[in-house]
Amino acid sequence: MHYAYMIRCADNTIYSGYSTDPIHREQVHNSGKGAKYTRNRLPVELIYVEIFESKSDAMKREWALKQLTHSQKEELAKSEINCIAQIRNNI
Repeated sequence: MHYAYMIRCADNTIYSGYSTDPIHREQVHNSGKGAKYTRNRLPVELIYVEIFESKSDAMKREWALKQLTHSQKEELAKSEINCIAQIRNNI
C-alpha cells in the first residue's frame, strides 16, 4: 500500500508527504531524520492519511495536498475520508 499523509508540526504548520508506512514515517520525522522542513519544527503528529494502491496515485495526492490552504488541510484532517484510525489500528 501507498499513503499520502499530513503531519502537524510544533509551530502548527502542516507538512504533506508520501510513504509506504506513515506511522514509521512520523517516527522518522520526530527523530530529526525526516524532511528538512520538519527538523526545526519538532515534535510532529500524524493527523491525516489516505490509502492508495499505486505509488503514482499517492504522490499525485501528496502534491494536491501541498496546494491546499492551511484551513483546507485542517478541514480535511477532520473529514470522514481520513484513514488515520484505520492505520493506527493496524499496528
